[in-house]
Amino acid sequence: MPNKAYKRHLVTAALPYANGPVHIGHLAGVYVPADIYVRYRRLKGEDVVFVCGSDEHGVPVTIRAEKEGITVQEVVDKYHNQIKKSFADFGIAFDIYSRTSNQIHHETSQEIFKKLIDNQTLISQNSAQYFDPIKEKFLADRYIVGECPVCHNPNAYGDQCEKCGSTLTPDMLINPRSALSEATPIKKDTSHWYLPLDKYEDWLKEWILENHKEDWKNNVYGQCKSWIDGGLQPRPMTRDLDWGIKVPLPDSEGKVLYVWFDAPIGYISATKEYFSPQTPGRGFKSVKSNDWETYWQSEDTKLVHFIGKDNIVFHCIIFPVILHAEGSYILPDNVPANEFLNLEGDKISTSRNWAVWLHEYLEAFPDKQDVLRYVLCANAPETKDNDFTWKDFQARNNNELVAVLGNFVNRAVTLTERNFESKIPELGELQTIDNQLISDLKEFPAKIGESIENYRFREALGYYLDLARVGNKYLQDNEPWKVIKEDKNRVATVLHLSLQIVANLAILGEPFLPHSAEKIRKMLNLNELAWNFGGKIDLLKPNAEIQNTGLLFEKIEDSVIEAQIQKLLDTKKNNEVAQATAKFKPMEQKEEITYDDFTKIDIRIATVLTAENVKGSKKLLKLSLDTGIDQRTVLSGIAEHFTPEQVVGKQVCVLINLAPRKMMGMESQGMVLLAENADGKLVFVTPTDLVSNGVVVK
Repeated sequence: MPNKAYKRHLVTAALPYANGPVHIGHLAGVYVPADIYVRYRRLKGEDVVFVCGSDEHGVPVTIRAEKEGITVQEVVDKYHNQIKKSFADFGIAFDIYSRTSNQIHHETSQEIFKKLIDNQTLISQNSAQYFDPIKEKFLADRYIVGECPVCHNPNAYGDQCEKCGSTLTPDMLINPRSALSEATPIKKDTSHWYLPLDKYEDWLKEWILENHKEDWKNNVYGQCKSWIDGGLQPRPMTRDLDWGIKVPLPDSEGKVLYVWFDAPIGYISATKEYFSPQTPGRGFKSVKSNDWETYWQSEDTKLVHFIGKDNIVFHCIIFPVILHAEGSYILPDNVPANEFLNLEGDKISTSRNWAVWLHEYLEAFPDKQDVLRYVLCANAPETKDNDFTWKDFQARNNNELVAVLGNFVNRAVTLTERNFESKIPELGELQTIDNQLISDLKEFPAKIGESIENYRFREALGYYLDLARVGNKYLQDNEPWKVIKEDKNRVATVLHLSLQIVANLAILGEPFLPHSAEKIRKMLNLNELAWNFGGKIDLLKPNAEIQNTGLLFEKIEDSVIEAQIQKLLDTKKNNEVAQATAKFKPMEQKEEITYDDFTKIDIRIATVLTAENVKGSKKLLKLSLDTGIDQRTVLSGIAEHFTPEQVVGKQVCVLINLAPRKMMGMESQGMVLLAENADGKLVFVTPTDLVSNGVVVK
């Protein structure tokens, strides 16, 4: 609820599927904004728990196992460990990063499921579900693919189209097929437990449409309104699958909980695990309570879900209905979902390997975590889809981090080192320009903080960089490198205030650029850190020593960026080859011949001398060929693929001892050899090097 006072904060970040690595789309949409928000709250001294973990159930995990030829357990172990390490190396400051394969999660999910059974929330009903007649398996949503009814993507899933983002059901797909066998699925009766969302429409209208119209983001509120206005239907909360959390009821063999029933409960089980006596010591002092119930079952806790827009319906409608029906849990105060981040003008795709993977980025740029954080926040898809390009990444690093923030910090520290023996100079008499600087400085913590409070992280980062610009302008206007020759006391004041701004940049920048903020603190020997220190000019004491530890940021050269762009171009080329290969269905082998049959064929290299369209035919070109032993005419059915100008001068392979054939009133004296690619496009069979006409092809 807007303007409500809370004692503590529980922040969740969407559980990434343990079926592949984390990429920049995940970071920009969920994890960077969530981390900024949590770090800000901790700096304010507030009580915060930040939870996340790997989602290890659901069909995407089993599909990955089939693709890699390993067990599902091996898949989730592999990617859980990789994702957890990547987040840690990148600096996402979770209190706990758990996993849904943990026993505590299975028990928690089953407890909530049984509670909904006991209070008769869930209803059992039979329905006809898709069944693969070849694999003899019921097909979960993700095992069914077909044409999207909205954008006509031919490979939409049974629960969602990844191209246009539409939420779907298998029955909405056009020409559905099994992802397991490509067979056309049939309908077969099965029994499942359903969550009757239609019975909660009035409650959802009051909770979302009336209470959160002003404080939820437009994209979140709009999507929820669309769902509710369209009329909600009961949704099955169980699936016929081998992998997942077993349905805790008799006669439920082969049935598991729907992944979107158990996945959000992962936030609860992760919190339980965090407060378990068996869990190693907690890393953040901001946690003030000692039990998980305080964070999940107390009305003075503010619950915030950070998610991508494709998860809005699950976090704003399905999960809240589950919690409301269960009766003992709080509901989210806000669900600040971002839009999608594209890559070089194309949608990020795990299946096409079109992504910048976090673990690969950290290998290529091991000391540039904050550069990526900065770029993803500065270009965050907060209100609309946005695009990441490597050229923009380079430009923002070189023109903003290096030239603005890094330049100011370096100049302030270097000038102090050079002129005051790396000791903070005394603050002398203040001039008008100094008082204006002090006045301006006081405004920044409130401006930045308000933007973060309202989930406008891009705006907050802009204000932060503006503070560095203020510092640069102050130095430029005062020119201490010139004034030092005639008025050292004045320079002392200018550098004292400049270093105080640097200290403020360390504090106010910690949510956005934690690694860089730590470097600045080490330069200034600034130990204590709290948001309410920001805006002050007494953070550093005169004569305290500072140390120049080197440049805060370094320029990124063109060659480094070109290597990353080339990597993507190679990926695109590989995708095109793979797509062509996947489409191509080779014709069956022809009837067997003997070697003697083969020796009768006479194929020669020839050059096309002239070419012209054949009047009255759309398909034929009349070619005049130099075969090395003569010049002859060949009629070739290639006019729909090549113009005459495209073939003149080309060396081709010609079957020259083929019996002449009358066509369109002319005699064709041979056959030009061509191949057909997966798209039906003809290509010439030609020598790779220039050779003499008449050379025999063996």
